[in-house]
Amino acid sequence: MANHIVKTARDLNYSTPFEFSERSIGYSGDSVVDEAGGAVQMGFRVAKLEPGGQVDSHLHSFEESIYVVDGSLTVDTPEGSFELTGGDYGLLPVGFTHTFRNTSGQAVSFAEMKAPLPRERLAFDTQFPVRLPPGVTKTIDVRDPRNRYFGHIEAESMNPALQTQERLAVSASMRTALLVYSGISVKMMVDSDLGADLSTMFMVQYELGGFAGAHDHPLEEAYLILDGKVAATFDGTNYELGPGDVAWAGVGCVHQFRNIGNGRVRWLETQAPQPPPRHSYRFARDWAYLETILAQGARPAVSKK
Repeated sequence: MANHIVKTARDLNYSTPFEFSERSIGYSGDSVVDEAGGAVQMGFRVAKLEPGGQVDSHLHSFEESIYVVDGSLTVDTPEGSFELTGGDYGLLPVGFTHTFRNTSGQAVSFAEMKAPLPRERLAFDTQFPVRLPPGVTKTIDVRDPRNRYFGHIEAESMNPALQTQERLAVSASMRTALLVYSGISVKMMVDSDLGADLSTMFMVQYELGGFAGAHDHPLEEAYLILDGKVAATFDGTNYELGPGDVAWAGVGCVHQFRNIGNGRVRWLETQAPQPPPRHSYRFARDWAYLETILAQGARPAVSKK
């Protein structure tokens, strides 16, 4: 079985998931990354909820992170009801009861990341408690210190020139500081600082010509392309990905990316389990370099400070 998955936006097949077949109205999705596809650490679904639709109150024995691509999603929780619109995201911890509703006049599209992997033989690790009563719906305020599980990100959040004190209104804290290196920008969204224990979710952006060389991880990754065009290679197979396309790399899958569009490329990325403190990246070029050095019977050069 291949250690990667690529599914283009036009090939996504939306249907009501088994666990919600009698527990939802107007809800559908494509479980691009799941147990049947070879994943062992995570599930990743792209979902839609039609106007007036809802998913009954439920909880999981896994951690779930959501990201709203477009539209308006109401999430009822024991801590209140929240309206998530495009660019909003949230963490739904293990055992955290929640309900999805769409009270708007248009469909909402969103991504769901789940870790550890939902298991079919255990009803996808989902249970249905007593219905949560809907509360007064609140919008996401990232600066409110009472906000524990939700955040917001947008395209300009990835612009290094806009990471200023004046923009703290849309950047909750240093926890969301932008990491910039080699034409690549990374901004954390869901991680241990937001309360996640089992997974991460973050945004990645490549400038024109941005490139990440061949590497792999001791974890699984999923990618939802939002803007631009990227050339991706997974275990030697080449793909061109654009908005709405989804990909997944399993543990040990060697992959690389290059921005081949006329502007920035941006995607949502998730990982499970959370990266270890060290050695979360294994770059092929470094080990090829060592192999060359050893073949020459020499010692690797030691940099002097």
